Amino acid sequence: MTPGPPAAGRPAARPAGRLLAPAALLLPAAAHVGPAATWLPPVRRLLLPALDGRGRPDHVALTFDDGPDPASTPHVLAELDRLGLRATFFVLGEAVRRHPGLCAAVARQGHELAVHGWTHTRPWLPDPLRDRRETARAVRAVREAAGVRCRWYRPPYGILTGGRWAAARHAGLQPVLWSAWGRDWTADATPASVLASLVRDLRGGGTVLLHDSDRAAAPGCWRSALGALPLLAAHCRGRGWRLGPLAEHGLRTLRAGPPGPPGRRRPDRPDRAVPTSAG
Repeated sequence: MTPGPPAAGRPAARPAGRLLAPAALLLPAAAHVGPAATWLPPVRRLLLPALDGRGRPDHVALTFDDGPDPASTPHVLAELDRLGLRATFFVLGEAVRRHPGLCAAVARQGHELAVHGWTHTRPWLPDPLRDRRETARAVRAVREAAGVRCRWYRPPYGILTGGRWAAARHAGLQPVLWSAWGRDWTADATPASVLASLVRDLRGGGTVLLHDSDRAAAPGCWRSALGALPLLAAHCRGRGWRLGPLAEHGLRTLRAGPPGPPGRRRPDRPDRAVPTSAG
């Protein structure tokens, strides 16, 4: 029998499939974008202090992104050596493949190598298989170039999507963002402006983000980070903070996945010793 029209004043019922279709489309997008909220400093400070890079209160982790770059990384290495500092370098797999000798030199000079992805791109669309493939490829490139095992992962632009988080976990990497950045990627950055931006948020136990390449920034802007290094070293020394790599920072181990509902949050666990790339 053919159903008649709905009773007066009562809306027609919608087929269940039509109601579920939008939800089915939104769920993958939410799983992709939701964890990227950790890019916001207040979110990660509250929920995931290890992701925020908070470690020992007497130590500040010094980290660089976007290398290796033959035009700039050697200058940064020379200045770090002059200052007697060691740091963690988050490198791009594509750049490592092009400059394996420079990647090896970073580790040979006592610095720690970490993964920044394969290329410096934004993850507009979810593609978990691509994330896993490119992260594993970057890990392999570093191991082949420098003979070291990476421990840390920081995605380009700090955008830690669900796919990138899962890819890091699959590769045995712990994601770490930063507590203070120098905004050294802008065309008008200077050593003084980089220091001022850093100290605005820097506390003992924090993690500093700088760049040893301008491949994803204004041309030549890496020189502002280079010039800020002695200023940052003096600032930390005056407060009794030791500058060094993440391997010496005393970070706690993150839980297995991105933050869930607040009521189900598990605390970060104490870190366990893992061989570092600086060795």
